[in-house]
Amino acid sequence: MTEDVPSPIDFRSLSEAREWEVTAMVKRPWRTDFFALFASAIETGTLRVERILDLGSGPGFLAEYLLTAFPAVGYVAVDFSAAMHQLALERLGPLGARVQFVERSLRDPEWTKGLGQFECAVTIQAVHELRHKRHARVLHEQVRSLLVPGGQYLVCDHFAGEGGMQNDQLYMTMDEQRITLADAGFVGISPLLIKGGLVLHRALREGG
Repeated sequence: MTEDVPSPIDFRSLSEAREWEVTAMVKRPWRTDFFALFASAIETGTLRVERILDLGSGPGFLAEYLLTAFPAVGYVAVDFSAAMHQLALERLGPLGARVQFVERSLRDPEWTKGLGQFECAVTIQAVHELRHKRHARVLHEQVRSLLVPGGQYLVCDHFAGEGGMQNDQLYMTMDEQRITLADAGFVGISPLLIKGGLVLHRALREGG
């Protein structure tokens, strides 16, 4: 099967986006553990991070955490949903002044255009929203092109298999996630946290 998997949620609808926002942390309160690991990886990385790219930034949960943890960083939030950006602005309040909100689909071949370079890219529960795992390698290659040498890519998503999700077309196994990152040119790939059906991988662009 290679057909895309339809989404049960219309994230462009403000009401459906808000419903997802309300339930996301209730369903998976351990997401905060992942937020802390994102921040720790950024803080202990070899590069000083001046700009962070957030892929599928949604209602701004991760952005709020990282903008608070790193008051000097610039932040670019990419999401295809104007409704999600609206929710993020509401959540972030004054922190939103440090964010460049970019409304683009990660399936758009030119979504990277004009974004510049970053020391770090982050994403949580967004890779599977490409709606089929076969699209992931292209996304990773695009992200790699935006990272400076030595930049890190922190990728958190659901995984297929024991303890994870059943749909093996929408979701990758942890091994598939690692292999896809390697095929996209990343090195130093390692899992930082596995919990509640989610895994956070760190991957590096070579040259740092």
